[in-house]
Amino acid sequence: MSKPLALITGGSAGIGLEIARLLAADGHDLIITGAGERVFAAADSLKSHGGEVIAVQSDLATEAGNQAVLDAVRHSGRTVRVLVLNAGIAVGGAFIDNPLEKHLQLMALNMASPVRLAHALIPPMIAAGGGKILLVSSLSASTPTPYESVYGPSKAFLSAFGNSIREELKDSGISVTNLHPGATATEFHARAGMQTTAFGDNSWKNDPAQVARQGYQAMQRGDTNVVGGDSTTQQAWHDNKTRSEEEKARIHAERAKPGSPLSRGV
Repeated sequence: MSKPLALITGGSAGIGLEIARLLAADGHDLIITGAGERVFAAADSLKSHGGEVIAVQSDLATEAGNQAVLDAVRHSGRTVRVLVLNAGIAVGGAFIDNPLEKHLQLMALNMASPVRLAHALIPPMIAAGGGKILLVSSLSASTPTPYESVYGPSKAFLSAFGNSIREELKDSGISVTNLHPGATATEFHARAGMQTTAFGDNSWKNDPAQVARQGYQAMQRGDTNVVGGDSTTQQAWHDNKTRSEEEKARIHAERAKPGSPLSRGV
């Protein structure tokens, strides 16, 4: 009997790789995606769990990159039963100081790609009797994000998308879980050019393995929304439910503004 197939976007590093490890250890075959060549090394490491692992190097900010992933699924001849939509980027710095193309790339990756992949993969999942979807959003979905001005809104979209399709799919056998990680000790902020902000220091951030485990367990239970991280992160999520938008924007700006005094935060 073949193992169930899981697809993890952004599965070559960080939270995505940790989720892939949990899925592999739990008896899944995998398709993982990544923008760089290290996706192949990640796939090799995941094969130690005994399952099949297919690596797809593709740019999910493009239509062709998403099609490459769908082609890999089609060539496998199988139905994805666990869909983890994790790939995403941030763009640090003031909105007008960054080229428009960088913001549009972020929007394509963080929003358009999950919509493209979900739209193609959910119908076969329904036909096969159901499955599980995990959307990796962010604590930033609950706050304005000055100096990451397009990132937070993109994650708010992703969370709203997940909460919306969950209701539509409630009788289909598919569960939809949103994971909202706080700041996590990966290369995420460095790649966003945020080294001179509070987010440039990884020493205070959440462990990606812990965040992945929280999200994975929530998905397995069929939970709707979960916050990924320590007690400080959990409290920040609750605080964001009651703070004004202006207060949240000020707090985030203090931490994310390039060259500002660094302060610990989430």
